[in-house]
Amino acid sequence: MSRRLVFLGPPGAGKGTQAQAIGRKLGLAHISTGDLLRKEVADCSPLGREAKVFMDRGELVPDAVVVRMVKARISEPDCAAGFILDGFPRTRAQAIALEAETHVSRVFFFDVADSALVKRLSGRRSCPRCGASYHVEFVPPKKAGICDLCGSTLVQRDDDKEETVMRRLVEYTAKTADLIGYYRDRGILTSVDAFAPPEQVEHSLIAAIRKVPEA
Repeated sequence: MSRRLVFLGPPGAGKGTQAQAIGRKLGLAHISTGDLLRKEVADCSPLGREAKVFMDRGELVPDAVVVRMVKARISEPDCAAGFILDGFPRTRAQAIALEAETHVSRVFFFDVADSALVKRLSGRRSCPRCGASYHVEFVPPKKAGICDLCGSTLVQRDDDKEETVMRRLVEYTAKTADLIGYYRDRGILTSVDAFAPPEQVEHSLIAAIRKVPEA
């Protein structure tokens, strides 16, 4: 008996943070396809070598390769009690391929306005020396622009710059938003207010997950 969940939403909506925390609390495997892809490549597995060919050319890894990675991962023992897919599927084609491999119990859509996501992501800062993370509004350093831990000057990652964030959101809408309708039509979509405080989002998700029938 297990619950097989998908966390769906735009970049910066908090899917990974919630999936990791909730996975620990409910005994569900957290499967980040980004982390999975990097591990397969680092391990030089057959799938990793196949994926690296496309990555080295600057191309997207084909759906078929990603699906095979996910299929192999969800067959591992720690997924027997259930899992949370974070970052997959990204397209309707991937969703259809996933359904051919396993039944998805419930999809949770992290609903948050684009303006809030731009503010959340573009405000992030990190320390290039010790790796500490901050946010100019939500988790500011004691001294503006300076790391509390080592005194280094904080930096903004290129993919957190406002214009980059907006481009990522446009790309998400074009490629992934179609999944909302796909899963809603199948009657397994639940929307979550992802702009609420993280503790509130976690509480709401756990309560909703516990109502999902095990199969």
